[in-house]
Amino acid sequence: MRILGISAYYHDSAAVLVKDGVIIGAAQEERFTRKKHDPGFPKNAIRYCLAQEGVALSNIDHVVFYDKPFLKFERLLETYLAFAPRGFTSFRQAMLVWIKEKLFQKKMLIDALIDVDPNYSAGDQILFTEHHQSHAASAFYPSPFDQAAVLTLDGVGEWTTTSAGFGHGNALQISREIHFPHSLGLLYSALTYYTGFRVNSGEYKVMGLAPYGEPKYAQLILDNLIDLKPDGSFRLDLSYFNYCIGLTMTNDKFHKLLGGPPRQPEELLTQRHMDLAASIQVVIEEAVLRLSRSLMAENGTKNLCLAGGVALNCVANGKILRDGHVKNLWIQPAAGDAGGALGAALAVYYWHCQKPRPVKEGEVKTTSDHMRGAYLGPEFSQDDIEARLTECGAKFSVLSEDELINQCSKDLVAGRALGWFQGRMEFGPRALGGRSILGDPRSADMQSVLNLKVKFRESFRPFAPSILAEDIADWFELKGASPYMLLVDGVIPSRRLKMTPEQEALFGIDKLNVARSDIPAVTHVDYSARIQTVHKETNPKYHALITKFKESTGCSLLVNTSFNVRGEPIVGSPQDAFRCFMGTGIETLAIGNCLLRKEEQDPALMEDYKDKFTLD
Repeated sequence: MRILGISAYYHDSAAVLVKDGVIIGAAQEERFTRKKHDPGFPKNAIRYCLAQEGVALSNIDHVVFYDKPFLKFERLLETYLAFAPRGFTSFRQAMLVWIKEKLFQKKMLIDALIDVDPNYSAGDQILFTEHHQSHAASAFYPSPFDQAAVLTLDGVGEWTTTSAGFGHGNALQISREIHFPHSLGLLYSALTYYTGFRVNSGEYKVMGLAPYGEPKYAQLILDNLIDLKPDGSFRLDLSYFNYCIGLTMTNDKFHKLLGGPPRQPEELLTQRHMDLAASIQVVIEEAVLRLSRSLMAENGTKNLCLAGGVALNCVANGKILRDGHVKNLWIQPAAGDAGGALGAALAVYYWHCQKPRPVKEGEVKTTSDHMRGAYLGPEFSQDDIEARLTECGAKFSVLSEDELINQCSKDLVAGRALGWFQGRMEFGPRALGGRSILGDPRSADMQSVLNLKVKFRESFRPFAPSILAEDIADWFELKGASPYMLLVDGVIPSRRLKMTPEQEALFGIDKLNVARSDIPAVTHVDYSARIQTVHKETNPKYHALITKFKESTGCSLLVNTSFNVRGEPIVGSPQDAFRCFMGTGIETLAIGNCLLRKEEQDPALMEDYKDKFTLD
């Protein structure tokens, strides 16, 4: 049985093909169109998925959409009626889109599918799952657990913003929900907006900024903005927010409470903004901890699965694991709306069609999940890579795999920034060693070099380490695996560097240039790191590169950041990678077994890349 899952029309559109419960292909549309968070119908991603299986749309048993448009329309109408006549401007704008297009979404989908395949004939094939049902299915069904509690948290689906349930075998029951307008995701987005970052894009910047601040406003938020109960249930005081009726997240009452107007994009960050980031992070962590504790106690299990955009908050995820109430934590790597396409397909297969799951009772090994390392996107043959690079005018050498790994390791040891384009593209927002920019974590200036000269982004943003899974205890306090870069934990004390009294007294962004460990390029100002464990079983070539680097340096990890610049989707093709290479400070590029050096390229091919993409 083949099932095509689709998410579209909000942000991070994607397509996923599942065959007999096995994920054949999965990709976000942005990787093909080069539009960050592309919300459009994912025709390119669908074509990729079909080509991966070598079938046409007529060979698909079910096409399933990741939410239910009529329920979302109901929410829009009821929200307007609850606040009328306030909010008419935003209501009118939304109505124009809904009445023209979205209200007839099944027809829109059929027309779009026919555009992909003119021979497609839709009968009763098209199904719709609820948004949080899709999230929950994406969390539980690919997990390694036969039974687990399931928690989903995001901004909003149709009505639901938070759901809690329990999965066992192929059954998945949602037992509790919190509904719009009360939402942890929207609360975090409100502070994202207020601190000058883009909603649905900049939330991870707030998380990265938080360690530079003190949570001075946390109690103010808890006393005024959110009523958080001991079991994690909550309500927001809507008088402080504008998202129900306006085109912004916050209002004047919110601004007065927090001491001033919102920061403008690109405006200088101050200590106050860092304290605000630290404060909302603490509040979200406390809410997630209370929710997960009560859910685990209710279900009597030690296994927890997470999905939804809030599940990408890897600092909160690390707190859950360290708290001790969860023994085994599994987070969907495409936790946001892109992963909804996967969840929708799996919900139809297991929930709707009642197919059995291929999971043994008691299996909890995190590396034995069904995501195959999240390497589910397109890959390119060596011949195809060479042809594409030649067409770009690139100058390259073709090496054996061992020669390539040896040379790349030498370049990393020499301090060069390495573009690494290998195998299948990752599904989800993280680069996991398929489409990555790599560097030496021992370098004190690697973070600033990569941020300012390669990524063209804010200097405060941290980088993640990719570490050999078998060496995790030698460097970090994390117990277990983190294959999807979704857990934050501390550098072990023996690797930390003692601060001088003067350094300890620094505040805010002044902390940035203080080396805090033997691996300063991946150690955040609070001694933490967003860790990816690299497993030989899922990415042998990347594992081999880090192993070679370890042989030369004794250091079994690398700096890993996504292969793109600020505002650009992760590169999807060899041509994308070459353009990014030629427009940034990347010095060496490895695509397949092709090795390229910046100094050997035609200078006429250099690009002004810094302002090519809209800032995120």
